[in-house]
Amino acid sequence: MSLISFQGVSKSYPIYASPRDRLKELLTFNRRRYHTDFWALRDVTFEVRRGETFCIVGENGSGKSTLLQIVAGILAPTEGKVEVRGRVSALLELGAGFNPEFTGRDNVYLNAAILGFSTAEIDRMFPQIEAFAEIGSFIDQPVKTYSSGMLVRLAFAVAIHTEPEILIVDEALAVGDIYFRQRCMRKVHELRSRGITILFVSHSAGDVKALGDRTMWLDAGRIRAIGDTDRVVAQYLAAMVEKDTAYLRLHQREAPQRDRAVSAPEVVTEIPNIDHRYGDRRAEVLGIAILDPYGRKLGLLQPGETIVVRISVKAHDHLSQPNVGFMFRNHLGMDFAGTNTTREGYALPPMIPGDVYTVDFHVQLPVLYPASFSFSPAIADGDLLNYRMCDWIDNAVTLQMGHADGPVYGYMHLPCKVEVNSRLMKPAPEEAPRA
Repeated sequence: MSLISFQGVSKSYPIYASPRDRLKELLTFNRRRYHTDFWALRDVTFEVRRGETFCIVGENGSGKSTLLQIVAGILAPTEGKVEVRGRVSALLELGAGFNPEFTGRDNVYLNAAILGFSTAEIDRMFPQIEAFAEIGSFIDQPVKTYSSGMLVRLAFAVAIHTEPEILIVDEALAVGDIYFRQRCMRKVHELRSRGITILFVSHSAGDVKALGDRTMWLDAGRIRAIGDTDRVVAQYLAAMVEKDTAYLRLHQREAPQRDRAVSAPEVVTEIPNIDHRYGDRRAEVLGIAILDPYGRKLGLLQPGETIVVRISVKAHDHLSQPNVGFMFRNHLGMDFAGTNTTREGYALPPMIPGDVYTVDFHVQLPVLYPASFSFSPAIADGDLLNYRMCDWIDNAVTLQMGHADGPVYGYMHLPCKVEVNSRLMKPAPEEAPRA
């Protein structure tokens, strides 16, 4: 059964060039038009089933908050039909629904009363709300004195304890500290397990993938994709990378060479060297780059520094468990070290033909002896024990390791802590003979 149903929903806002135009339109009793329409949502159709966690992703300004406000009953659609069945509790914009002049306690009673609870019912719920919010004596202070973190603590506590059938969570949780945010996410998981219907909006791909049964991607007020969470999130992130790459290319053409820096993963298409290449080519390595933490290409490795190994791959077939990684070799061809996404605990979503992923490995280099080291990128399909190699490129990039501050004995310098004791440990006392 669907608790939320949108059928061809659109929402527009009038945009006036100046306050004078708004007044002129009012004086003509709207017979003359002095505004243009901005469509925040356009022909949106979807349903959310009972007990489902439905996530929404999209850029800022894509219409996510407008959609949530329509579900919550704050806004009415300009066109289309909306049906919402069940009690809705919403955590939307920071402080929404709170009177800044009232105390926290007063706002709890006010919000719960609006939802239809009696004073006796609110009295029963209040200790749980107060305990979850953990704002101490501020509960009896005006809300206008609260920090943003305290405000979201109280708002979330009210939202989850007013027995909702539908819980709406917007990006407001991002304001909270790590401790409270973790508690909130555990509570959301608990509500999810109890069969509460959840509408969840976040820019955190990890949270969306952890919670979402299905996900919808909104772009400029229209639905770009809807369905399996891993698939939709992968499409959304790929589009954001592509958009950022286009911006960076434009910016780099305009900026001086010295100012060029990559601020987000881009698709790498350069493979400097190929000594040997093998695999079934169901996917291929598009390129590899060795960068500093600011995204600038490196010409020399420095012992003890952090580097970014960026690898872009493209699927030509279906990959159920894509695994991207690289091997780090010394000048003798010895496999010195290696890693991959699966080894690092990052499960990439499945790939279909045409999917392009870019993976950044942030590596803290040990203090190594000065020699040349190479990077061999690869993509496989499967887990660490059972996999099919799709594409492996031997020694795609080779860089020289710089000199360390001190001598390196052997292959590398082990991190070591030295303590000099002023006295020896006393020997354990001998056991007295038994009678």
